[in-house]
Amino acid sequence: MATSYRWVIVAAGALMTCVALGAMFSLAIFLEPISVDTNWSRAGISSAMTLNFLVMGVGGFMWGAATDRFGPRIVVLIGAVLLGLALVLASQVHSLLIFQAIYGVLVGLAASAFFAPMIVATTAWFDKHRSLAVSLVSAGMGVAPMTISPFARWLITAYDWRTAMFYIGVMSWVLLIPAALLVRRAPDSLVSDGEGANIAGDGMTVGQAFKSMQFLVLGLTFFACCMAHSGPIFHMVSYAMACGVAPMAAVSIYSVEGLAGLGGRVVFGILGDRLGVKPVLIAGLLIQSVVIAAYLMVSKLGEFYALAVIFGGTYGGVMPLYAVLARDYFGPRILGTVFGAATMLSCIGMAFGPLAGGWVYDAYASYAWLFIGSAIVGLGAVAIALAFPPQPRQQLQPA
Repeated sequence: MATSYRWVIVAAGALMTCVALGAMFSLAIFLEPISVDTNWSRAGISSAMTLNFLVMGVGGFMWGAATDRFGPRIVVLIGAVLLGLALVLASQVHSLLIFQAIYGVLVGLAASAFFAPMIVATTAWFDKHRSLAVSLVSAGMGVAPMTISPFARWLITAYDWRTAMFYIGVMSWVLLIPAALLVRRAPDSLVSDGEGANIAGDGMTVGQAFKSMQFLVLGLTFFACCMAHSGPIFHMVSYAMACGVAPMAAVSIYSVEGLAGLGGRVVFGILGDRLGVKPVLIAGLLIQSVVIAAYLMVSKLGEFYALAVIFGGTYGGVMPLYAVLARDYFGPRILGTVFGAATMLSCIGMAFGPLAGGWVYDAYASYAWLFIGSAIVGLGAVAIALAFPPQPRQQLQPA
């Protein structure tokens, strides 16, 4: 029963991350129709997404700690109710400030209730193929741009933005609440597995974990990794257009990256199970840095596509591996709190890239220094990751 039900957990996690993150990032689809209908500035509407990132960082830590204490089901259930409510309320407001508060804060808080808790739940259910299982849950994020975003665009075309956002809120309730009710704690026989993960973190308090070399390296690597790729991801379409690529073709580069990220998650998950998470992560970070630098040498659409496949597959593939490392280092008892804190650092790193890219372009009328700087930060992530202590099989000691 436990062997078969673990895949239900994976499927529920993938569905929830797809719907939650897809609903949040669909703001890009709503941007123009909201602006036209309300006369709100695009900068004002877009600021809700900035708030999303900031709130997600804090929320990931908060929900991770709540998962350790109360279990994942109640956390994702609250997130499901809150996400639908936030979208329904946002669809009805007529004040930009209130929209920013509801969409930027409530949607961000709700969306952060799924990723870390479901990653924690999944790692507890799997003693083998753990990297693959975590990668499949994370793959829901990659499916979102190909499902929720087109659905939002269709609803806006068929009705209007308010009706579309209302229906997406209702759809979130319909899909997420039943999926949340499927989530269960892993049986004790799985939590107390024979791989040493349970031993690894049992003697640590949360305070000791946060002071340990293991967490320091994990958090800084996650931060630098996200800081390296967030700028190139966010500004890729604009960079391609500056290189002479047609606007619609430039948008397709972003889609290719997202699709490649799905395959990357599966490939890196399988390699992590077979070769070990640490060497696969380091190799992925190195490839990511090299590919970012290689964008400086391309100008044609075919070249952009080729790099997009490698870049998307790499940054998509490495992201789930941090959770597996956290499980190996700290065990299941405090994993939610520890991984939630690491996720918060990654969100801060994600926030730097788009801002830095905009500043660089405004100052130099070129994206060259963005890609140079991002590649250097990527190499920094590799250097930090090399300091990862050996994956434990016995009690860890705080640094």
